[in-house]
Amino acid sequence: KGIVLIPHGKISSEQLAQPIASGALTIGIESDFDGCMQLVQQLTEKHNIYLLNSMNSIRIEGQKAIGIEALHQLDWQVPDWFVIPVGNAGNISALGKGLRELHELGIIDKLPRLAGIQTIGASPMFESYKNGYSKLIPQKAKPTKASAIQIGDPVSYKKAINELKHFNGLIETVTEIELMDWKAKIDSMGISICPNSSVAVAGTMKLRQTGIINETDNVVVILTAHGSKFSNTA
Repeated sequence: KGIVLIPHGKISSEQLAQPIASGALTIGIESDFDGCMQLVQQLTEKHNIYLLNSMNSIRIEGQKAIGIEALHQLDWQVPDWFVIPVGNAGNISALGKGLRELHELGIIDKLPRLAGIQTIGASPMFESYKNGYSKLIPQKAKPTKASAIQIGDPVSYKKAINELKHFNGLIETVTEIELMDWKAKIDSMGISICPNSSVAVAGTMKLRQTGIINETDNVVVILTAHGSKFSNTA
C-alpha cells in the first residue's frame, strides 16, 4: 500500500488526484513540502516503510534517463547547455549522473554545462552557489506559482552540488513575474507548460541576456510537466 504525504492546500487538484486515483493512502499535512519531507524521514526511520523520493538512489537511476533520452533524440550531439528547474534537486542530480556516465563510457566525447534555476523566494541552492557552494542554509520557502519547487531544504543538495561542480555548472534565480511571463509566451506558441518548467525557460533567457549563454550555444531546456497538471496557473 502506497502512502503519499502532501502539503494540504498547496498543490494543484491534478496533483492531488494522481495518488488518490492510484489507490495510495493520501494524507494532507498542515505544512509545506519541507515539513512533509521531515515527517517522511521520521516515519521511515521508525517504521517498516520504503522511501521513494529522490533520497532513494534507485529513483535517481531511473531519472537519469532524462539526459540520455535527450541526447538520443539529438543523435548524440552534445549541446552546450542543459537547463533545468531545481527544487528538491533530484532531477538535476540525476541529469548530471546520466550525462557523466555516458561520457565515462565514451558514448559522448564532451560534457555540456548544467544550469539549475530556482525561484527567488525558494533559492537555497543559489545562495550556496553564490558563496562557492558553501554549506546549505535551509530557508523558509516563500509561496510561488512554481509550487513543485517551493522547497527551502533540498534533500538532494549534496548530490546536486557534486554534479554541478563536475559540469562547471551554475545556479540562477528568476522572479514570479519572469516565470509567469515566459509561461504565457510559451503557452501562446501552442506548448502548454507548467510554471515549474517556465522557471527553466525564464532562467535560460536571463542567462542569455547576461551573456553567460552565447547566441551560438545549443541549449536543451528540460520541461518537467505539462501545463494541464497545474490548470490553476493557466
